[in-house]
Order: sequence, then C-alpha cells, then structure tokens
Amino acid sequence: MSRIYVITGAGSGIGAAAARLLREAGATVVGVDLRGTEVTADLSTPEGRRQGVADAVEAAGGTVDAVIASAGVSAVSPLTVSVNYYGVTEFLEGIRPTLARSAAPRVAVVSSMSSLQPNYPPLVQAMLEGDEATARAMAEQLAADPRAGGLIYASSKRAISRWVRAQSVTAEWAGAGIALNAVAPGIVKTPMTEELRATPESVAFLDAVVPMPLNYHQPPESIANLCIWLTSVENSHCAGQTIYCDGGSDVVMRGEDAWSWADERVGKYFAELMAGDTAH
Repeated sequence: MSRIYVITGAGSGIGAAAARLLREAGATVVGVDLRGTEVTADLSTPEGRRQGVADAVEAAGGTVDAVIASAGVSAVSPLTVSVNYYGVTEFLEGIRPTLARSAAPRVAVVSSMSSLQPNYPPLVQAMLEGDEATARAMAEQLAADPRAGGLIYASSKRAISRWVRAQSVTAEWAGAGIALNAVAPGIVKTPMTEELRATPESVAFLDAVVPMPLNYHQPPESIANLCIWLTSVENSHCAGQTIYCDGGSDVVMRGEDAWSWADERVGKYFAELMAGDTAH
C-alpha cells in the first residue's frame, strides 16, 4: 500500500489503531494530535486547525490521498463542540484542495451511535450554520445543568453526521471525486471510555443506553478497519453514509424498519404522477 494518510486523533484509540494497521500495510501515515504524533495541533481552535492542516500537508510532502478524522472528546463542555464538529469540518475543508489532487481521494469521519440519541436541536443547527461562538455559548449553558450536559456530545455527533451527508454529494466533494463518509461506533474500549467502563454501575448504565448484542464492547480495530476500507481505492461509490458499526445498537434503538419514513414521500410522488397521467 503506497497511499498517504493523514489521521487526526492518531495519538490514541481508534486513530492510533488505524495508524498502526496502515503502517503495517505499507502506507505512509501522518498523525495529528496534541502529543506523540508527527504533527502537534490543537484542533479546538481555528488557529490550531489551520496550522494543523499546513503542518500535515507539509509532513506528507504535499500529497494526501486519504484522511481519517478520528479526533474527538466527550467532555461536558464547549470543548466537545469545538473538537468534535469544528475540529473535523474546518480541518477537512482546509485539507480538501490537497486531497482533491489525489487520484483516489477518500475521507472517513468517526461519528458515533450517539448521533441517534437525544440531542439539542438548536445546538445542532448552530454547528451546521458554522456559528462556533453561538454553539459554544449554548454548550456552556447545557453544561451548567447536570440534566442537560449529556446532550452536548450527542449533538456534536448528530451535527457531524449531518454535515457529512450534506457535503458528500456537493461539487466540492463528490464532484472532485472525494468519497466522504462516517462511521458510528458503539462503546469502544479506548481511554475515552475507560472511566465509564470502570464500575459495575457505570457499565450497567452504558448497557442501558448503548445496547450491543453482537460481541459487546468493541476494540478500536473494529472501527479502524472500517475506516481503512472507506478510505481505500476499492471504495468507489459510498457517499454520505454514517455506517453504524455498533454491535447492533442502531437496530435495537430504531427497530427493524429503517425505511418507512420515506413511505409518505413516495406515496405523494406516485399520487402526483398518477394525477398527471389522468390529466392527459
């Protein structure tokens, strides 16, 4: 494998696993994180994102074939908004012109099954509108309420999955041949979830909100390998998807019918079609 990868959050967890697997396969990897990687960058700030892009492109020798954006935090604070959403979107927008010059450009973003959980719609909308100051202010208010603080993380992941879906088919992404997709893990055994998995009580809570009937809590490699396929040359047509690699949480939460939401729209389409035929 001779492709050149940039991986954010490569210092630990899913990003570190992806970096290791890719290097073992012969790829060149430029890791981006707060410490312990080829590029040191703070993706929680606009300046850090811009510098991170510049340093990553320089470290990659000016050529980037794929990006795995796995940097993320779960703090009950505005930091989660800045890292999980803007640290992904602004970094990817900054590196997109370089990525577009690749013969087979690909991007995989690490979202979460939390994108399916209760969130705060005004916060999601503020992120999608690119208003970081307002989004951070909303997150600050949510963080002050113990009952609402958990909505910050879910909102950041809902927003990033929606951004991936919206941007994936635009001229800037699909039009440039860049496959843009996301992966949504369940509970991954990484340092970020270590405290949550530390006691029987916290594990029982996790199992209630993130049921995983298939193989239970997952190793980071289960997500890293999926990201690697999504960013491979072989992935020629996946666009805008959030793939739930979550031990079955998506199915348990949403049920077996994930399609009926479209029935009303399809019915309206055929009703209009038939009315047009009758008119003629």
